[in-house]
Amino acid sequence: MNLFIAEFLGTFLLILMGSGVVANVVLPGTKGSQGGWIVITAGWAFGVFIAVVVAGPYSGAHINPAVSLALALTGDFAWELLWIYIPAQILGAAFGAFISWLIYKDHFAKTRDTGLIFAPFGTAPAIRNYASNFTSEVVGTFVLIIVILYSTQAALLGETDTPIGLGSLGALPVAILVWVIGLSLGGTTGYAINPARDLGPRIVHQLLPIKGKGSSDWAYSWVPVLGPIVGAALAAGVYLLLK
Repeated sequence: MNLFIAEFLGTFLLILMGSGVVANVVLPGTKGSQGGWIVITAGWAFGVFIAVVVAGPYSGAHINPAVSLALALTGDFAWELLWIYIPAQILGAAFGAFISWLIYKDHFAKTRDTGLIFAPFGTAPAIRNYASNFTSEVVGTFVLIIVILYSTQAALLGETDTPIGLGSLGALPVAILVWVIGLSLGGTTGYAINPARDLGPRIVHQLLPIKGKGSSDWAYSWVPVLGPIVGAALAAGVYLLLK
């Protein structure tokens, strides 16, 4: 499996599970309707588990441009590979959101609340305050990346030939990490902590012919893209400073 396909498939699986659990919880008439925040965070966490299991042995399962960027900044990942990884991640995320919509299409059709229609695709703040929303994404991503950087020492020391990334952590610890970030820090913005996770599905929301879907909220879209990038850069900087 080549690097592009591995990252595409891993990110596809992540978003299929993540978008799917949001749809299952927020759309009316589903079996999981009104399941709550713990169900959503668990679905995302174990979506990461699935993605890492599949993509980890082949690409390191970055499944997140913030991870790829941080590893490049620390010198543990080739910069030129970003042009393979990041497009694969965005396209995989978009395809995952599309298949999730296809599965829940009948429920989307019965939903009149534009916010609920949008929720399985992109993140939105609980209280819209761009400064604090941006800070939330920076901090959440910082936690994600700093833990990943300190947890990949075995791979960096040459104990594995797997490409550096989430796969070197092991799938379950990564899932737990994402779960606790969602439970503890995700209530303000929905914790994108991944530019591809938000951008790809938001584009799909814009393109899909969903009746009464409302706005794709592009005015907010910079927050879940730039916030994780800044958080990743800060984490890489702290890691290099303390290394």
